[in-house]
Amino acid sequence: MTACVAAFGLLGSALTACGSSERGGTKLRLVVPEYGDSPATSSKAYWDKLTAAFTAAHPGKKVDVTLYPWADIDREVTRMVQEDNAPDVALMGAYSDFAAQGRLYAADQLLPIKAEANFLPPLAEAGSVDDTLYGLPFVASSRLLFYNEELFDKAGAEPPKTWSDLKHAAKALKHEGVLYPYALPLGPEEAHAEALIWELSNGGGYTDHSGGYNIASEQNTQTFRWIKDNLVAPGLTGPVPPAELNRQDAFTAFLRGDVGMVNGYPSLLDEARDKGMKVGTLTMPVSDTLREGETPPSVGVADWMMAFKHDGNRELVGAFLNFVYQDKNLNDFAGRYHLLPSTVTATQASQGTATDPGTEQFLTALRTAQLYPVNEPSWLQVSNTIKRNIGKAVAPSADPKTVLEDIAQQVRVAAQRK
Repeated sequence: MTACVAAFGLLGSALTACGSSERGGTKLRLVVPEYGDSPATSSKAYWDKLTAAFTAAHPGKKVDVTLYPWADIDREVTRMVQEDNAPDVALMGAYSDFAAQGRLYAADQLLPIKAEANFLPPLAEAGSVDDTLYGLPFVASSRLLFYNEELFDKAGAEPPKTWSDLKHAAKALKHEGVLYPYALPLGPEEAHAEALIWELSNGGGYTDHSGGYNIASEQNTQTFRWIKDNLVAPGLTGPVPPAELNRQDAFTAFLRGDVGMVNGYPSLLDEARDKGMKVGTLTMPVSDTLREGETPPSVGVADWMMAFKHDGNRELVGAFLNFVYQDKNLNDFAGRYHLLPSTVTATQASQGTATDPGTEQFLTALRTAQLYPVNEPSWLQVSNTIKRNIGKAVAPSADPKTVLEDIAQQVRVAAQRK
């Protein structure tokens, strides 16, 4: 591998290893995102180790790796594809646009049947278009509601099971001077995750039973109206307007002890425990109007490996992906960043060695989780539209229904273009 000079700065900056443009069966170009936030945690160390082991096991083969910040990788891979210079393998947050263009290998063209069947079912379903697996899930996470146990004890609040419970707890926390009783990150960083968590807890979501987009459904409208009237208007979501509060800022405030409740994932739990915080986790409280016994799924998120078709590269790509998805390699990466492995056997192996029993809650949630509709070719554009606009639905002067209908119209336009 050859290295280019790059500097770490703000979160998401990347150290880049520049790849060759050579094609064929001896050299593989891999493009991946940077999961670390400093030189010490850079993903480069993992990929250097893994590619060195792969080339040692496959003499004469080479792997060139390029790392991009998460904020850039979707755009950069799209640019490469448009310039007819797609990598052999890419890891990013969406895949279906390229699958729809016929540019990707299907999993059964690369992996043995046993390996293809090893992916966790919800992840395999989300990675499939017309029942064909194109997006290979790499690592994943599920979302649970975190609450600061010390703040709850001080406020005399109980862990919430319903929306009304959550409201009562938030009021008690505010009475005790908690800055963010419930942190509601609907800023552009990851608003689509927070929004989906709430929508699912009221029986809604981004799509209907047929799989089509249903952004402005009656359930979703009710959800954002409830949030606006019962949390935002009474000042229970903190000093920053939800549309301006990003996920990382909410997490940072939680780790400072300024947040009573926030939706989070495994790495946040690990960070909080490292700071000595007492944190409880539970599934998202449900709407009081849900039918008794109805249990909505948690939100699951995965990152996707995809293999681009090039003359002569299929055998090398298949060998490389089989190596990547070995349990020890997958668990090494997942463990570095406190994420969840995407396969049944890696999950079982991680459970056998795990020292953190809290991870089990996230694994349990992931098994029945609902993921974003990443198998829709328009999802990349749709998710960006949601990120930029969904926070407006809870603004003081907004009508949630009007905001959702406006987003739905933009989504319809995006879907028609694909």
